[in-house]
Amino acid sequence: MRLRVEFTTEPFDLDEAPAHALVAREVIETAGLDAVDVGPFGNTAEGGADRVLTAVDALLRKSLQAGATRVSLQVNVIDDALGEDGR
Repeated sequence: MRLRVEFTTEPFDLDEAPAHALVAREVIETAGLDAVDVGPFGNTAEGGADRVLTAVDALLRKSLQAGATRVSLQVNVIDDALGEDGR
């Protein structure tokens, strides 16, 4: 199964990316996911279910520890026909 995660962390800072946003970005960029798109107002990534769910766990734990007061996320199944490794 493949999943897509979309997330944001708060509070926002338009002048400089806060520590929690940088931590969240690092987690997603190093998780071995596909189609990673990070931006100032929203982030998305796709991958096999195990990798996405592991990344979401790390994202929540690390961004909250780094000062996030809110994390909004949505997880969608994007292709149930593919195997766990995304093939």
